[in-house]
Amino acid sequence: MMSISRRTAAAGVTLAAGAMLLTACSSGEGGEAASSSDAGGSKVELRVATFPPGADAAAYEAFATQEAQFEEANPDIDVIGVEYEWTGPTFAVQLAGGSLPDVFTVPFTDSKTLLENGQLMDVTDEIEELGYTDSFNPVILDGVTGADGHIYGFPRQAYAMGLHYNRDLFEQAGLDPDDPPATWDEVREAANAITEATGKAGYAQMAINNTGGWQLTAQTVSRGGRTQSDDGDGTYTSTIANEGTKATLQFLHDVRWEDDSFGYKVDLDWGTINQEFAAGNIGMYTSGSDVYTALVRDFGMDPAQYGLTVMPLEGDDPGTLGGGDIAVVSPTVDDATKAAAVKWIDWYYMQKLMDEDAAVADASALAAADQAVGTPVLPVLSRELYEQSQEWIADYINVPLDQMAPFTDRIWDQTPVGEPKGKTQEIYALLDPVVQTVLTDKDADIDALLAQADADAQALLDQ
Repeated sequence: MMSISRRTAAAGVTLAAGAMLLTACSSGEGGEAASSSDAGGSKVELRVATFPPGADAAAYEAFATQEAQFEEANPDIDVIGVEYEWTGPTFAVQLAGGSLPDVFTVPFTDSKTLLENGQLMDVTDEIEELGYTDSFNPVILDGVTGADGHIYGFPRQAYAMGLHYNRDLFEQAGLDPDDPPATWDEVREAANAITEATGKAGYAQMAINNTGGWQLTAQTVSRGGRTQSDDGDGTYTSTIANEGTKATLQFLHDVRWEDDSFGYKVDLDWGTINQEFAAGNIGMYTSGSDVYTALVRDFGMDPAQYGLTVMPLEGDDPGTLGGGDIAVVSPTVDDATKAAAVKWIDWYYMQKLMDEDAAVADASALAAADQAVGTPVLPVLSRELYEQSQEWIADYINVPLDQMAPFTDRIWDQTPVGEPKGKTQEIYALLDPVVQTVLTDKDADIDALLAQADADAQALLDQ
């Protein structure tokens, strides 16, 4: 899931899931390339995804700088930025309606379904020509590889799930922001302390627009459970009714009903929980490790308030749910636009991961516009290449790394677990009401909810 930053979002991402709005930031309509004549001759107009609606002016200033750099190197391409935000429930409608940009991003969780439906452009030859095929983490590359062995997108960023917390609220509650909770019991204790001291929600969780199921799955994994098993023959078995999922729902019940430290908003999704957290109304929540950029850029959070740590782990086989997103080309574009799209993806997303000059140019443009540089992510390439890239841009990193140290120091010791592959978004949507019921009904029967969800999920998987 998100993100997107989706996102991601994440990130991502990479990802995430607010209301998708697509609005051209400059002239240009339609999903296919158009030609425009000027003194320099014919140009390919390329519509590319930029930021969610509401991003600040500085974000667009940084994008304008990068756009100008790209167009100087590629004078035959006219880049047109388009506002874009991923959301699972409406994506298919937007794609079918032709309102998506020529280049956009989708979460790993949806790439398999989209490519199976013929909704992504085959870029196998282009990736091989660029020499990237053997550079990607094989596990991540699998997310964009079809049954035919062809590649349908560029993995551009990945994230691990983390626990985000407000350092100011921690201090007001007498908690040490440099020593955040390491167990789920400690999370509950800290949430209670924050609410008692500040009246704010000590802990909150996403619950709608597929994000409830996403975060329920993430916390299930952190408690040693899995919501689905891969049968190895293209089929999947639902395992939602496991002890990890049950413990997660019991945790939510207890924080909400016994401690009264959850807060009154039980209908949050990726966008609204980020907004509430950035405004200082939530002490802790879980999401992708890459969400800092969106919190500061899109929601106006004061960086000094931000803290990030790893997900608490417990149980026999705990792990950290990971995700991310891929840059893809609309399947409706012509050959000239496809070629331009691949050039943009390579320049804007990929080169900064592998080339020092590109990494420095990207980081300097972002830093000059006061955009986040150095937000914690998981590498889509090797750990060695990632750490090398961080050295290249060290002079431009402007995120509070010391406030993220509880995450960056420990994430490599946690076992990454990919998101479920079978009917991912549909099952996330199916789990949303389970989370909502526990948060709105003090007497909710968790065992019965899980049994029904398991049956419903299996019916989806058997279709």
